[in-house]
Parts: sequence; C-alpha cells; structure tokens
Amino acid sequence: MKKKYLTTAAIILSLTQCAYASDIYEPVKFSRQEVVFLNASRKTDITDPSPQNNAQGSIFPGGRGPNQLVIYTPAFGERTNTNEYGTEAIVQNNIVTIISGANSFIPPDGIVISGHGNAKLWMNKNITIGTKVYIDKETNTLNVYTTSESYMFEAENKIAETKSMMDYYKGKIPCYNTKVPTKHINTAQEYLKKARKDLEDQERVKKYSKLAVDETNLALGTVLPYIQEETKGVWIRPTQTNETQIISALDKMHETGIDNVFLETFYHGKTIFPSKTMRDYGFIIQNEQFATFDPLKIWITEAHKRNMKVHIWFQSFYVGNTPPYAKSILAVHPEWGNKTKENYKNPAPTSSKSEHNGYFLDPANPKVQEFLLKLLEEIMCTYKPDGINLDYIRYPQAVSKNEAGSWGYTPYARNDFKDMYKTDPVNLKLNGNMWDKWEEYRREQITNFVAKAGTLGRNHGVYMTTVIFPDIESALNTKQQDWRTWSKRDFVDGFTPLFLTYDPKTVAEMMDDVMKIKGGKTDIFAGIFVTFMGGSNEDLVRQIHETRKLKSNGVILFDYAHTTEKYTKMLSESAFKYTKPEPPKPEKKKKSFWKFWEKN
Repeated sequence: MKKKYLTTAAIILSLTQCAYASDIYEPVKFSRQEVVFLNASRKTDITDPSPQNNAQGSIFPGGRGPNQLVIYTPAFGERTNTNEYGTEAIVQNNIVTIISGANSFIPPDGIVISGHGNAKLWMNKNITIGTKVYIDKETNTLNVYTTSESYMFEAENKIAETKSMMDYYKGKIPCYNTKVPTKHINTAQEYLKKARKDLEDQERVKKYSKLAVDETNLALGTVLPYIQEETKGVWIRPTQTNETQIISALDKMHETGIDNVFLETFYHGKTIFPSKTMRDYGFIIQNEQFATFDPLKIWITEAHKRNMKVHIWFQSFYVGNTPPYAKSILAVHPEWGNKTKENYKNPAPTSSKSEHNGYFLDPANPKVQEFLLKLLEEIMCTYKPDGINLDYIRYPQAVSKNEAGSWGYTPYARNDFKDMYKTDPVNLKLNGNMWDKWEEYRREQITNFVAKAGTLGRNHGVYMTTVIFPDIESALNTKQQDWRTWSKRDFVDGFTPLFLTYDPKTVAEMMDDVMKIKGGKTDIFAGIFVTFMGGSNEDLVRQIHETRKLKSNGVILFDYAHTTEKYTKMLSESAFKYTKPEPPKPEKKKKSFWKFWEKN
C-alpha cells in the first residue's frame, strides 16, 4: 500500500511540475501596445539544490551557496528554507507576484527565484512585482522583462491593497484619518487613466504608469495609523563611543517614534560595560571599543529621560566568530566550547560553518550557565534595565541531514548523558534507538537555563523576553529550542520571533502559528527584518499591518544600522508618530421651515 501511495504522489508531483514548466519555460508573449522598459538575463546556478547537485551550497540553509542564483520548484518542498541574506521572487503564470527575502513558500503552480550576494544585487536591480519571467531550459538562462503592464499590474494591486487596509482601520480606530492615502490613490488612478489613454505613445505610457506606481507607494506609506499601546522597538549594536553620540542616536530614535531600545550589551563574548563578573573569571573586562567610559549607564539614563525603555540584548551561548584569543572566554575555558559529532575528538572548540564560522558555548555545562546567570544578575543589579532579551538561546544550527553535523558532543554532555542512559551519544544514529532521548536532553539544557534566567528576572522586576525561531519544528529539530515549553510554563514574559522575510503572507502564517502554540500569558513582539534585508517601505507597512491583525504587542525592527532615513521618515509620518486625531465635525443643523414660518 505504501509503495502504491508513493507512486501516486510522484505522479501528482510530476503533473504539478508540468503545470508550471509549461508556463515558465515558454517564451514570454507581449501585447501589441506593451512597452518593455527593462530586459535582463542571467544564468541560473542550480534548480532545487541538494548536497548531491550543489556541494557549494550544502552547508547553507536551503542549499543556496554564496552568490548563487537558484530556482526552487514544488519538487523541492513547501519552502525554500533559505536564510535572511538573500532576495526571493515568487513567480506564478510567468509573473512575479511577491518579492520575498527568505524561507519563501513555493507555490504549487509556480517557482521561487532566489539570489545571494551578487545574484541578490542583480535581482534587486532587475526584478519587481509584475516582472515577466522566462527560463531558457537549454542554456539555464533566466530572462526577465519589466513592462508597462508590469507597472500597471503593480499599481492596481497596491491601490486595492491600500483600500483594504483603510477599510480595516476604519472599523478599528476612532477618527482614523484617510485623507492622505485617499489623495494618493486618486492621483494614482488619474495617472493610470493617462497611461491607458494612448497606448501607442510609448513615452506617455512609460511616464504615467511609473508615476502611478510612485503614488501608490506613497498611499501605502501613509495608510497605517498610530496605535499608542503598541511597542515600537529597534535592535541596536552600539557603535557610539561617547555620550554626545549616544544622545544623538536616542534623539533620532525618539523623533522616529521608537519607544523601546534593544541594546546589544553582551556580544561576541564581550560586554560593552566594565564588568566585575568578566574580571572575576579572568576574561576581557570590557569591549575595547568602549574602554574609556561606561556606555550602558548613559544609554539607560538618557533613554529614560525620553520615556524610552531599554532592554538588554544578550547573546547567551554565542561568543563570536573569531578563534580563541588572549583572555577571550574560549581561550580561558576551551572546555566550554560546543562541538559537532564529527569534531568531538578535537580538543579545540568547533565553529559553525553555516553561522559565519561562529563559536558557541555548551549549554549543558553547568559552569557555563552559572557564568551567564552571574553576568545577567550583575546587569540587573547595577543598571536596572527595563528588560532582558535573550538571544542565541539555542544550540548552533544543524544543517546536515545526518548526526555528524549535529551539536552538543562535548566531554561534559557526553559523560552526563552516559550517566543517565548508559550510552555515549557519539554512538547514536539519527532517528535510531535513544536518539529521541539525546534530542530531549539537549533541549532540556536550554530550557533549564531559560527557567533560571526567568526566575532571576522576576526576582529583580525585569521584563524577560527571548528571541525565537517561529517555525516550531525547525526550532526543535535544528536548534534544540523548545520555546513552546518556555511559554506554557511561564518562564518568560514575552517572545521576539524573527521573521526573516519580506513577504507579509509568510509573516502572517508564521505569527499565527506562534499565537496558536504559545501560552496565554506570553506577549509577542514581531521581529521584522525588512530594513536589514533592504526591503521597500511598502514591505515594512505590510508586515506591521499583518502583525496588528494578529494582535501582536508590537514590533521590533532589525536593526538600527539598517533602519535608514527612507524607513524612519515613513514611520515617523504614520505608524510610529502620534498625532492627535481630528474630532468629528458637528453636523450642521438644518433650519426648520416651519419654525421660520411661525417666527414670521
């Protein structure tokens, strides 16, 4: 029966592939009046990558290697599984319908084009919503065409999208002001009429179809209302090296409307402040970049003057991608370093190839946990921050499909597991006997640390959040991150899930999954990566809107360095800027004819 089912499934899949292949591999047809504004071509590197056909990308999520242009078809699976360092275009019926960034859904009747590095730059330059696509199968060449119809398609979609958002907020926000977006919609519609008036005049079509898109972008950029109770945060790695620079950064954030600062305080194995705990352990006392002063004290003091909260962004088990050096954590305590199975005999710590060759600490080692908890307590007692945001609260990402690429095979963990189950985990096979116990053991190490950190936070009145990966299966199986348990047991106050994509539909689905799985007391602050990935203002608007529809507690932008003026200007004029709503105008009383008659 099983064989018959698999055969049937294979037939269905092949038919699905034929459905998209008949479109995507056929030359693009243009209407007689259609004006081609842009035509570009580039060879694809691989279709549906795997370790067998694309060794270059085998260590990276989704199998997409550096600078590669990859095509994903339904045969690959439900998603591309890629990381946030690329761009993706979802194609249906030869037309780009969505620009995404990472881990995109692969449509059953289409494909996903995915690019990294220079391939990403090529895509950003040559592909937009509405772009027509054709793949020359014989030469593996991707041909893209942006036409007048592309722009009109984009403009019409954005008009409908803006109107839908306006209707949503009209029913939710008292005195919601629609004047500005409505004005831009009306102007866009006038431009579309002018573009269609004389389709033989190519310059006219080109001019007005492009202007229509520009106006719809302005409409989307002004459609979001301000919601007072919503957290408006940003993650920031501090580069400011004096008080004046810190004040300037906080002033800019405050002007944008940001009210919660997630300040990276312990990262790459160093603290930004002079730490007694680091000194006691024989580590570098303070990140050398800030050695002349205590920036954390200034950040918190100045933020509070502006009624802004500061959360300590804390890289729990990650200590940077530089090999151990004098007085670094892993130089002083090399036995604290995490290891893969294939490197368990090597006394040196293992670096994670799929995560910038980064080094991680062993969550199973009680001395590691003790150190991190002491560091957290020092921050809470000395600086009294508003919150702690635990990041890298997991094992390194296991990309390999076999146990050799999985993590946690340190001397301490192996001996501890052996004491419990009389088995050395290095002898276990993936999905074999006892493998579930080994998975459970590693997840419990992370969970136990979260429980201790949560208790510490409650004891000191500090709001505790953790960075999580929203796909629960991926979090459990590739990172040993069991955030469902943390929430159900109320170990933390909130989650900051990472949405590594441009695509609002993906954000909505992932966030909905988190909402359904988490406990009722756990707050959710959507971690939005649009600015980091170089997405458009409209992408940012869409994602904020989707998180609001799902009743999130707010959004956090990743990150301050990439949240440039084009984003802050838009946010400060809409979603992040409080403006007193205009009271409804009183209705003019109509003069009564009969009163007039009686009076006279």
